[in-house]
Amino acid sequence: MFDVFKGAGLLIYPLGLCSILAVYIICERLYALRKAAILPDDLVDAVLQGKAYAGGKHSVLARVLDYAAEHRHDPDAVKAFARLELNRMERGIPYLDVIYAAAPLIGLTGTVTGLLQVFSQISPDTGLPDPVAFTKGVALALSATVIGLSIAIPSLVGAGYLQRKVENYAAQIDVLLERVLGKHSRESSSVSSPKTASL
Repeated sequence: MFDVFKGAGLLIYPLGLCSILAVYIICERLYALRKAAILPDDLVDAVLQGKAYAGGKHSVLARVLDYAAEHRHDPDAVKAFARLELNRMERGIPYLDVIYAAAPLIGLTGTVTGLLQVFSQISPDTGLPDPVAFTKGVALALSATVIGLSIAIPSLVGAGYLQRKVENYAAQIDVLLERVLGKHSRESSSVSSPKTASL
């Protein structure tokens, strides 16, 4: 196993950094995007049933509802705030796109440089390499690409899963927000109706 990492040469360091970042981002986003932190069941039920909001005070939905209550006469501002919260939910995910694109290229660079070193050891007298050393050198050179792909594939899967999770949350928040804004609109019209009638 050590020989595999050795075959990547100095590029094992950027590859290692990519792997650490990918693991951190995936684990951090999985924790941050758990349902209790985004759409707590008790708060969702309260919105759907038109009851007073309770619970989930530190969730994304709670922050959106609090902002909507403070700006009930400005639905555009509420929708903009909801989009800002969705943008925060996507934090870190674009870096996974960079990692799964960069890691194979870094690995390929390591492979090419490794192959250059292997071919540079060909004997000028015979024009042939030592078969054992040549085979081992090629295998070690290819290990950089294997490491790069091993980092890129989980990053690609993780980015796709997390992005889909955010999109599902966005659709649910949009439906709940429309319900809340509709409720505020009806309340505003019911308040203004007696004034209009009295005039």
